[in-house]
Amino acid sequence: MNEGVEWAMHSCVNLSWLPGQAVTAKHLAAFYDLPTAYLNKQLQALSRAGILSSTSGPKGGFQLARDARKISLLDIVVAIDGADDAFRCTEILKAGPAANPKTDYVKTCHISRAMRAAELTYRRELAGQSIADIAEQVLTEFPAAPQNTRTHLANLKS
Repeated sequence: MNEGVEWAMHSCVNLSWLPGQAVTAKHLAAFYDLPTAYLNKQLQALSRAGILSSTSGPKGGFQLARDARKISLLDIVVAIDGADDAFRCTEILKAGPAANPKTDYVKTCHISRAMRAAELTYRRELAGQSIADIAEQVLTEFPAAPQNTRTHLANLKS
């Protein structure tokens, strides 16, 4: 999985604590000491997916485009890494000594089936958790996190 997924998720959690406020890619990157240009690529991908909205100009930046409860972790993974499955069966069994050219090994191969089952579990788990869920979990453990985030971002120099 692309490291940009992690960066995008953290940025979305931070933006969930700043409703209606646009934050520049530069400030979001500075928050975690990330390369601005690379984080900006991830934020643009989130914008194309309708997860973030962006505004240009001196007061511009990024903000959540919809309620954090309606942004699943899977939405972010798909926006950054694409919708393709992590495992792609190439049907190498067709090259094996007992190969049957008429067999659909994607469906009959035990490895392919096991990997597909794991992929479905992984996607279901990510789809069942929202940015709001993560923000609430952070808030439970670190009650000052939202205010600390707002303060830190407000104190960054343009």
